Parts: sequence; C-alpha cells; structure tokens
Amino acid sequence: MGDLLVLWVAVGMCCATLSASAWSVNNFLITGPKAYLTYTTSVALGAQSGIEECKFQFAWERWNCPENALQLSTHNRLRSATRETSFIHAISSAGVMHTITKNCSMGDFENCGCDESKNGKTGGHGWIWGGCSDNVEFGERISKLFVDSLEKGKDARALMNLHNNRAGRLAVRATMKRTCKCHGISGSCSIQTCWLQLADFREMGDYLKAKYERALKIEMDKRRLRAGNSAEGRWAPTEAFLPSAEAELIFLEESPDYCTRNSSLGIYGTEGRECLQNSHNTSRWEQRSCGRLCTECGLQVEERRTEATSSCNCKFQWCCTVKCDQCRHVVNKYYCTRSPGDALAKGSTR
Repeated sequence: MGDLLVLWVAVGMCCATLSASAWSVNNFLITGPKAYLTYTTSVALGAQSGIEECKFQFAWERWNCPENALQLSTHNRLRSATRETSFIHAISSAGVMHTITKNCSMGDFENCGCDESKNGKTGGHGWIWGGCSDNVEFGERISKLFVDSLEKGKDARALMNLHNNRAGRLAVRATMKRTCKCHGISGSCSIQTCWLQLADFREMGDYLKAKYERALKIEMDKRRLRAGNSAEGRWAPTEAFLPSAEAELIFLEESPDYCTRNSSLGIYGTEGRECLQNSHNTSRWEQRSCGRLCTECGLQVEERRTEATSSCNCKFQWCCTVKCDQCRHVVNKYYCTRSPGDALAKGSTR
C-alpha cells in the first residue's frame, strides 16, 4: 500500500499541470511495476508526449485521438483492434522510451548515463565513435517494462498490442541521427568523432503516422494464440508474424465509420468539428480537411466569423522587456454542420 501511495503522489506531481488527458496517464502508471518508482515522472511525461503527438497527427482526421481511445490495456475487453489502436500503442511506447532515454543521457538517473560502449571504435572512413550517444538500450528496457506490463489480455488483441508497442520502440531507434564533430589542424576535419542522438519527437510522430497509413491487416490463428499467449509465459510477438513485419504497425479489424456518432463504440462523429479552408502555411492534407470531415461525411461547411485578440505593435524597451498592444481582428472559421433540412428530418424521427 505504501508503494501505491508513493506512486499516486509521483503521478499527481507530474500530471497536475497537464491537460484533460492526464487521467489516461494516471491509469497508465498506476498498474506499472512498483519497483521502478524512480522513473514514474519520466514515464508519465513520456506517455503524455505520446498522447499529445497522437492528437497533433490526427487533428484534421475523422478519428482525432479522443480521450476514450487512450486506454492501453485489453483486460476489460473493451479495446478495439483497429489501425488507430495500433498507432496509440506505438506512439505511447515510443514516447516513454524517448523521454526515458533523453533523461538518462542528461544524467537524471543515478544508474544511467551516456552510451559509451562504442567509443574509440572505428565507425567508418574518417570517423570514430565518441561523445555521448543517447542510451536507447536503457530507454527501451524501461519502456518495455512499463508499457508491456499493462497488457493483461491473453488473446489476439493482446499480441497485436505487444507487437505495436515494440514497433514504437523500433521507431525510436530507426529515427536516431548520427551527429559528428570535426578534428584536425586548422579545422581541416581530417577525422570526425560521432555519436547517436534521438530525433525530435515530432519526427518520430511523422514516422509512425506513415507506418499507420500502410499498416498491415493480419489474420491470426486463434488456436495458436490461445495455446501460446499467456499472461505468465508469453511468447514473443515477433514469432506470430513475418520477420519483415517486425517494425510495421499491424491491426486485426477494419476501422468503423468515424463520420457518424456511435455512443456504443465511443465515436463522436464529425458534426461540429472545425476544419481548415483557404488557410496559409498548411499542408494540402490539412487544406482538404473540410472535404474529409464535412462533405464526405454528408455534412456542409459553415463559415463563422469570430473576433480574436493577439499581440501586435511589439516594441523592445531598455532593459529588458518587450511590450505589445492587444489588437482585435476578425477571423473566419469553418465547421461541419448539418443542412437545415437534414437537421429538421433528424428531429422529426425522434
């Protein structure tokens, strides 16, 4: 009970200033291994970064990473096995690994530091390993302990989740970058010292979103799963799939219709969602969001003019402040709504 209380205090401290999705981080941590309380703050922040990245990547999609989709365990049998579920598991696992690895390299943990196992060895022509490589081995081990321990299921969905957890951790490795420093007379760079660094987490999100787009649907042998996958002695998820699918996201079920509200499935539908139209500095995919969220879902795009306030006429004053005026301006926003006729017909059928 004492360990449980300490865990709740740690979670409360690190999540007090987070958004409404903090509840899912609490749920994520409270069932984790109690022997690893040292890492709970980093695990919570890593899980939160995964949640926020999920919301960013799907902000203009029909499914936009809602709060009710962020449970990582199948033990209550309410979890789906869609490609969206695969992304949630991968990005959450990657978030925890990324944060733990970063904190490890920064010296935040007494038992962990830079990965110097390759230092002094030749890496390639004109360069050797050196410096402070991010310790992904440690980050991967702690992420696996926390995230995989949440999986209490004993069926195909549980195995799918474990596979996607691992795919998320592999994404952290796949996106690492080699950084080098030149050495030589007068900056000649005759030899370089290089080390491996974590990529920015946004890059990891983009990487996994691309994996999501080409996720593989798997037909599982249910009899083998029942015989081989147990909570106590679980065989490796990679044994169930082709080696080439090791780093790919996999799913078992087709996604439901996210256009229409379905309370029993926890789907909110796209009615009332904001979309982007005629916006500057947005991708083509974002610019087509009104068609994807509204028109293709049988809704119309409604333009609303609203007043917004932003800083303007900013001036630097000695020393050392910046003072700005607050300017009001009208902005156009676009929302998915039912046409008056459709809304009337819907009301008459109740």
